[in-house]
Amino acid sequence: MKHTLPKLHYEFNALEPHLDAATMEIHYSKHHQTYCDKFNAVIEKYPALSEMSAEDIVKNLNSLKVEEFDRTAIKNFGGGFVNHNLWWSILGSSKELDNKLLAEIDSTFGSLEDFKKQFIDLATKHFGSGWTWLVRDENNNLKIYNLPNQDSPLTIGHTPILNLDLWEHAYYLKFQNRKTEFFTAFWNVMKLLP
Repeated sequence: MKHTLPKLHYEFNALEPHLDAATMEIHYSKHHQTYCDKFNAVIEKYPALSEMSAEDIVKNLNSLKVEEFDRTAIKNFGGGFVNHNLWWSILGSSKELDNKLLAEIDSTFGSLEDFKKQFIDLATKHFGSGWTWLVRDENNNLKIYNLPNQDSPLTIGHTPILNLDLWEHAYYLKFQNRKTEFFTAFWNVMKLLP
């Protein structure tokens, strides 16, 4: 199976003024496409992987029967492909609120506002590139944490719910070094929560 980019359900300019069209287009058609292409190139070497979904490949990264340098490539390019797939799916110009998730966030973090503060605080403190995540852990509890580069919660048995791209390519054209403004703008286009 050759992996392809997911179809976006909005135009590149649909998230203006919060996320700009130029960044969205470059991020999707250049950065994400490159992760996809390089991921496909690595897994083509291993026919058994062609039967697996990208998520299952990343989830089973440590047990794959592949050369070690290819495992690293799968971690980087497969992780980048899968992480971005989730990223595009949680963005939107209209809200599709998940009330069950909202109630669970209130119960776990105290309130939606407390959750957002903790999430942005973690994102702000992260050094370098990576992602901030809301996940379900192995006990089905909500957790927020950062992972570097294109590492995925899937590799540690966690289920991603939403993520925030901390790589400069996600925000630099519009926000330059004001990444906290980008983190705040994210909530305006993240469709699952108000």
